Amino acid sequence: MSAAPPIFNAATRRIFVLAAVVFALDQFTKWLVLRCIVEGDEHIIIPGFFNLAHRVNTGAAWSMFTGNNALLAAVAITALVLLFVFRRHFNAERILGQFAFGLIFGGIIGNLTDRLLPGRHAVVDFLHFYMQRRGSYEMLDFPAFNVADSAICTGVAIILLINWRTDSVPKPAQ
Repeated sequence: MSAAPPIFNAATRRIFVLAAVVFALDQFTKWLVLRCIVEGDEHIIIPGFFNLAHRVNTGAAWSMFTGNNALLAAVAITALVLLFVFRRHFNAERILGQFAFGLIFGGIIGNLTDRLLPGRHAVVDFLHFYMQRRGSYEMLDFPAFNVADSAICTGVAIILLINWRTDSVPKPAQ
């Protein structure tokens, strides 16, 4: 059994660099939304399909657990610590795994920052996709989300794919 990797080895540095890029992009886009769109407003970009919006969410996905901002911040911090400690169990030694963890860490830190910033205390969402039936006001609506949410979902999907592919490879006989 090999020893745990050093905390600041090349793989960990790559994860942190990508996390910092995701965090910066997430916070920059939210800053733009806060400056340019009044809370609750939407700007139509592709009619019947995509709007830029300004929504706030004190809950989790689909506004579950609304009003539990402090609890969700504690969950995010716990998740960050546990994911960092156990990252080697999820193929973080591979470049694709490092990419996935960089996305996840950057996304979690981006939304956590929203929850903890004085004056904000809620996650800023602004990408709103929907489909509107022709000749009707009826919509198939997807909740608004942000860069951090996209990074987390993409990172988790990559981890699942890596582990599914690893598990499906036959083990050599011993």
